[in-house]
Parts: sequence; structure tokens; C-alpha cells
Amino acid sequence: MTTLDERPSTATASAVPERTTLTMAGAINAGLRAAMERDDKVLLMGEDIGALGGVFRVTDGLHKDFGDERVMDTPLAESGIVGTAIGMAMRGYRPVIEIQFDGFIFPAYDQITTQLAKMHYRSGGLIQLPVVIRVPYAGGIGAIEHHSESPEALFAHTPGLRIISPATPQDGFDMIQQAIASPDPVLFFEPKARYWDKGEVERGRVKAQARRRRRCLRRYGRDVARPGGPRGSRRHARRVRPHRAPRAPGRRGGGGRWHRCGGHRPAVDLPARFRCRGSLGPAHRTGGGGPRGAHVVWCGRRA
Repeated sequence: MTTLDERPSTATASAVPERTTLTMAGAINAGLRAAMERDDKVLLMGEDIGALGGVFRVTDGLHKDFGDERVMDTPLAESGIVGTAIGMAMRGYRPVIEIQFDGFIFPAYDQITTQLAKMHYRSGGLIQLPVVIRVPYAGGIGAIEHHSESPEALFAHTPGLRIISPATPQDGFDMIQQAIASPDPVLFFEPKARYWDKGEVERGRVKAQARRRRRCLRRYGRDVARPGGPRGSRRHARRVRPHRAPRAPGRRGGGGRWHRCGGHRPAVDLPARFRCRGSLGPAHRTGGGGPRGAHVVWCGRRA
């Protein structure tokens, strides 16, 4: 089976990439479509993702174009959805499942952490489970409990899982395809407050080097630094919008040096200018104790 590293998108690699403006939801939809056109083994499953197109319409139109056998509505049974996806992956398929809201993932927690995450190790590397779990997560839309949660830290502490999240429509288009091509299980956390954010997307562009490390300065300012990695990497890319940036103590306004967020697993090497100033502050939505932002290790200001 080919992967994205071996085979470019069906939009010819030699052609000039098609540029268009899409919302985050539309970009993820386009990425799913491209992956399904590329590989007949890619299947979608979830609650109301068929004719309805999902609560946030991320799968809109896919049921009509690919049919019942590849875009399947499921019962309201998250544990059963994940368990079915595990079995399908063991038979050579690449299921992409949707958990309708972040708070609904907990009935499937056992399947994800004790089966999906462990099977590759348990089998001595003989079994791969290329399952993608799409999860609309976090707040910002005025939803009630079970609909505005950020459980990503729970899964980031589980070996065997990849945890990623897009920041821009281009991220959504690229990263969903990279996740589907991955031989490992991926939890794809989609910031639902950004589903309607628009941005330019190159449809023919898929990054082959998904793990390439690069720093990306998100916003210039005076007071706050935010560490981060490249779009399309496994780093956690979603974070606070610039106009919601927290104010630094004793300063007016919300200016700061905003970097893309530092990801759930890899360590972050800060540029020298931030190490010298000693002005790093993590920002995240995860509640409770032990969020990933709290794991940032600061070595202090240089003498």
C-alpha cells in the first residue's frame, strides 16, 4: 500500500498547486476526499456522518460521492465504533472514525488505550493499526458540558498513539492525509472554534516530510513567547487566536511573540532571543492538573 511519502496527491505533482480559500472544516473535507480517491481502503465511520455530513458538516458530500460502503453511519456506541475500526484495520483497511464531540470519547477510552495503542507492541510489530480518530475538541462555541472538553493530555500520555491538531485550513488539508497514511493510530483533534476560520489552501500540496522540524513565528510582540513546530508535523498546532492573547503582567495590551504551540510529545528548543529574555509562558485549553503545557522545562535566563 502506498503512503503519502511514496506517492503524491492525485493533483499532479508537477502541476502548479491549485490555490483556493477554504474554511478549516472545508479543508479537512477536501483532505478526506483526496485520501479516499487515492486509496479504496480508506473508509469513514461515525454518528451522523453520512447523509447529514456530520454535526459540523466536515464530511458533507462524501456519502453521496462514495456511497454507503465507504461512508458509514454508526449507532451511538463509541466503544463499538473504535472496536470495529480496530478489526477493520487488522483486515487491511484504513478506517477514519469520527467521535461526534470531545466528551463522547470516554466510552471508547479502554479500546483506544489498551487495544488500539498496544496492538503493534503486543504483536511484536506484526500488526499495524492505521486508524484515525477525528475528535472535534475544546471550547469557544458556547456548548455545554461533554461538548467543550480537551481530553488530549490523557491520550498524549499513552505510548503508541500519535496526537495531532491543525491550526490553519492548510494544516487541516495536509495533516488529515498524513494521518491517514500513517501506519500508526492517530488521534486528530480538530479545534471546533476554528472550523469556520478561512485561509488559503494549496490543494495539490502534501508535505512528504511530515516530521521535519522548523520554527514558525506566529505573531510579533513584546512580552510572550510561544514555542512551536511546522505545519504538518505531529506537533500540536492549535492555540489561542492573536486577539485573545493574554496580557503580560504590568503591561497594557496583549502583545507578545507568539510561536506555534510546542506539541504533545517532542521537546522544544527555543530561539536564543527567548532563552535570554526568560519570557516563556505556555497557553492551552486543557483543564485540571498536568496539562502538556505544564511540562515545558525552562532552564532560566542566561547570565
